[in-house]
Amino acid sequence: MAAPPTPWSKNLAEPTVDDTAYIHSFSNLIGDVKVGANVLVAPGTSIRADEGTPFYIGDGSNIQDGVVVHGLEQGRVQGDDGKEYSVWIGADSCITHLALIHGPAYVGNNCFIGFRSTVFNARVGDGCIVMMHALIQDVEIPPGKYIPSGAVITNQQQADRLPDVQPEDREFAAHVVHVNEALAAGYHCSQNSACINPIREQNQASGRVATSNHSNGYQSENNMTLNTDITNQVRSLLRQGYTVSIEHANARRFKTKSWLTGSLQGNNENTILKELDGLLHEYQGEYVRLIGVDPQAKRRVAEIIIQRPEDTPGQPASVTTVSAKVDLGSVNGNGKANGASGYSQGNGDWTGEIRSLIQAGYNIGVEHADKRRFRTKSWLTAPSVTTNSINQALNQIQGYLHEFDGEYVQIVGVDPQAKRRIAEIIIQRPGENGVVVNSSNNGASSSYSSYSNGNGSAISSSSLSAEAIQQVRSLLAQGYQIGTEHADKRRFRTKSWKSCSPITSTNERQVIRALEGCMQDHAGEYVRLIGIDTNAKRRVLEMIIQRPGDNNSSTTRSVGNNNGSSNSISSSVSSNYGTSTYGGSSSLDSETISQVRSLLAQGYQIGTEHANKRRFRTKSWKSCSPIESTNESQVLNALEGCLKDHAGEYVRLIGIDTNAKRRVLETIIQRP
Repeated sequence: MAAPPTPWSKNLAEPTVDDTAYIHSFSNLIGDVKVGANVLVAPGTSIRADEGTPFYIGDGSNIQDGVVVHGLEQGRVQGDDGKEYSVWIGADSCITHLALIHGPAYVGNNCFIGFRSTVFNARVGDGCIVMMHALIQDVEIPPGKYIPSGAVITNQQQADRLPDVQPEDREFAAHVVHVNEALAAGYHCSQNSACINPIREQNQASGRVATSNHSNGYQSENNMTLNTDITNQVRSLLRQGYTVSIEHANARRFKTKSWLTGSLQGNNENTILKELDGLLHEYQGEYVRLIGVDPQAKRRVAEIIIQRPEDTPGQPASVTTVSAKVDLGSVNGNGKANGASGYSQGNGDWTGEIRSLIQAGYNIGVEHADKRRFRTKSWLTAPSVTTNSINQALNQIQGYLHEFDGEYVQIVGVDPQAKRRIAEIIIQRPGENGVVVNSSNNGASSSYSSYSNGNGSAISSSSLSAEAIQQVRSLLAQGYQIGTEHADKRRFRTKSWKSCSPITSTNERQVIRALEGCMQDHAGEYVRLIGIDTNAKRRVLEMIIQRPGDNNSSTTRSVGNNNGSSNSISSSVSSNYGTSTYGGSSSLDSETISQVRSLLAQGYQIGTEHANKRRFRTKSWKSCSPIESTNESQVLNALEGCLKDHAGEYVRLIGIDTNAKRRVLETIIQRP
């Protein structure tokens, strides 16, 4: 509709919309709004050029559900055409659900504005990516910058320090734009009988065929030649949220590890399985391996050879090779390997890990140490396992466990080509029954019972608390590495921590077992859990999981049971540093928590100050106890403590840039 007459404008300007654009009938376009070609304006949007005017939306951009675009009466930005606008949105940009673009505002070409983010009195350069719940105000963002979720960018120094957009971020933004271009075309088609009727007739015909021939809906899967093992591998990876792809190589390329990538385009389990079956036939006579990728951590979690040159497509490979470089325990998605019947697959043995190493082509070494040598990390080497037979290797390792009874025994996986260790796994400790081989399948042979895999089942642990296990799971899910440190009372007072054995695995079960091993080895001492960001080479978490005098007797804790009950973790605050157990507060509002999260996400330090009414008038603030932690839950608890200690006073939150040695934020969070 046209702009209404107002004291500052009576031109009654109307929107100008390109014929190829699609404007949903449940959206509002008011006033002088120019909409370019192939633009999608989704339901529930409000684009009102009735105060600030005009607006411009460039070709190929999309305005998603719930977006509000508005402008102030005064204040203009210069568009790419040299004219003045209240709001300019460039070409191929994506304004996602519930975002607010309030003029004067400029959003460049190929930009992505995330859910519920706000841009006001600001300029966002070309190619910028703004993630969710961000605020951009009174600044100019240089082109090609990445604004993390929850960020509050209100001064130019913050804007200038923002990181650059990475290639994978650009691919994500481009993908969203292309999807919405397809949606715009689809909406146009749905309103054109000449376009939509042939599609309806085709769907009806295919539906009749499916009903008559495939009443159970699984005909495509029943016609496939994939064996059960391959199908289960794919399903396991997909149900854990991983993406699946394949690689193939002929015999020459296999020897040089020059794999070629095959494409799986399906977006559901049945489609992917059907495509995989076709690719196995297409690459018959070659090596084919299944790749599992964690899209969040952007790393591979599994590499599984599912076909060799001599195999029949879809049937079991003569030796199913698993080369899960990151997670050696992840063979079929639950930490258990297939094959070699007669060996226990319970959580108490390491058969799966040994099998994975051998089948991946790695050499296996064995090391042992008594308690004194273990403390000094002076391991003794036993003869290496030279056989490629899994059964013979297990028997040989079983012999070492008996030979070195009462000592620590660890297996070492060695990459013979890179000549480096890829795994160190302790399989026996003093006082443990280190039996690997167990012909009975009625139980595991270790004192360690099962751990939850994230589905909310009970967690049984000999020493770790439910909170510690939850922290481990959160850190691993974000791609961080786990470490441990210990200190006796004297070293604890001087903060002279010593490292336990390195934890190279990212398999949750192995990490928890290693943590418990460190606690057992250093009973009567302080032990703390370390979360490490290997890319930034910094710690993201330090959490004490054992103190002198703790009772580490076996306990069972339930985390997030299906009936809705929970343990002492009453609520969680998710942050970039892991899932924290902050229990909520009557003093801290959601805005304060968002400010804390934003500051921590940008690497700033948090501080607090307080003042009574007299000191407040003279601006003579006094500091609360220093907050050295960067863990969100610990920071929030410290803030809560300051508010409680100084009830009836002013308390303000401080954001500190430790590099520039200056304050970036001062906001009062409590008044008398």
